Amino acid sequence: MSELVYPPVITAAKTMFRLLDLRLDVSGSEHVPHTGGAVLASNHVSYLDFIFCGYGAHPAKRLVRFMAKDSVFRHRVSGPLMRGMKHIPVNRAAGAGSYAAAVGALRRGEVVGVFPEATISRSFTVKDLKNGAARMSQEADVPLLPVALWGTQRLWTKGRPRTLTRRHTPITIIVGEPMDPSAYPDATVMTADLRTRLSALVDRAQREYPDKPSGPDDTWWQPAHLGGGAPTPEEAVELDRSERRTRSAS
Repeated sequence: MSELVYPPVITAAKTMFRLLDLRLDVSGSEHVPHTGGAVLASNHVSYLDFIFCGYGAHPAKRLVRFMAKDSVFRHRVSGPLMRGMKHIPVNRAAGAGSYAAAVGALRRGEVVGVFPEATISRSFTVKDLKNGAARMSQEADVPLLPVALWGTQRLWTKGRPRTLTRRHTPITIIVGEPMDPSAYPDATVMTADLRTRLSALVDRAQREYPDKPSGPDDTWWQPAHLGGGAPTPEEAVELDRSERRTRSAS
């Protein structure tokens, strides 16, 4: 299939990285298969995570088809880009169709990107995971790779102003070892192991991150268990519940 949209978008993103002098540290990209289907399952701390998760597959010359909420595909600017890059719309009211489209893409040899936490983690720790990524991996019989991202939240995350012109920000991308779906009796067990592996990779990224907060007012981007100002996981759950109640009431 011809790729008329994705390559120019990648070029634009790499130009942005250079202009902002983002300090990208990618490790484990050798785990991304050069051919055949695979699921990339990433933690989610920023609205920009799909860009950096996809960048982790770039050394293998793979284009990642991300699953994203269908409202993004209806937007007059992002919609044509998302469709042109052959990403997969997710309609939560009709999830079976989105799931089937993703499995079909995997069987055709595509790499599909998933954020199994479903929403951004306010605590910057790994939330409970949906089992869709594991189910797709097992049904299509393709490897599942955990991907840890860190530093992206400093550019744009939930509840904070966008700082898209921020310069010299370190961004960590770690691609973990592939998980063989045949090694797991069901998707629940595989999802539990995915969360364990993803949490370990995120913890490694956090502890090895080269930057520290510049002062007391700059601790917001670090998790509470490392002395940061982010909400604890329990506080984050309450904030998410409050946000859902506000949305449903409006």
